[in-house]
Amino acid sequence: MTHRILFVCLGNICRSPTAEAVTRAKAAARGLELILDSAGTGNWHVGKPPYAPMQDAARIKGYDLSPLRARQVRPADLSDFDHVIVMDNDNASDLASFGPTDRVALFTDYAPHVGASYIPDPYFTRDFEGALALIEDCAEGLLDTLERDARQD
Repeated sequence: MTHRILFVCLGNICRSPTAEAVTRAKAAARGLELILDSAGTGNWHVGKPPYAPMQDAARIKGYDLSPLRARQVRPADLSDFDHVIVMDNDNASDLASFGPTDRVALFTDYAPHVGASYIPDPYFTRDFEGALALIEDCAEGLLDTLERDARQD
């Protein structure tokens, strides 16, 4: 089964595009085929590339965010994707207005060992490297979960 996964943050210029790119790279390294996308709950950055400082932090670690462009999440995304993974509880609350959120999970749920309950927004904290490190841990945990679930099927 090919999983369809949507990553969601506030503006779709820092956390969610990074989660998309990191998960894509880590899935490819494992030989996993996934359909990945990202979106923001807000519309301020639609059509824009990821934030330059986030791109710089990702590039240093070998991830290319440059092809990605921001889009706003749509109500249909909750049914079109198997997994909708949010970066914080505010993102989850914003999606609740679209309908059932049974497919919505916090990204940090996949990496409880990191001790974080959400991915802080580096647009505001300015900690791009810290957000990237959390995203990498969560991506590994997500992929571990998908592989484990596939073995049990």
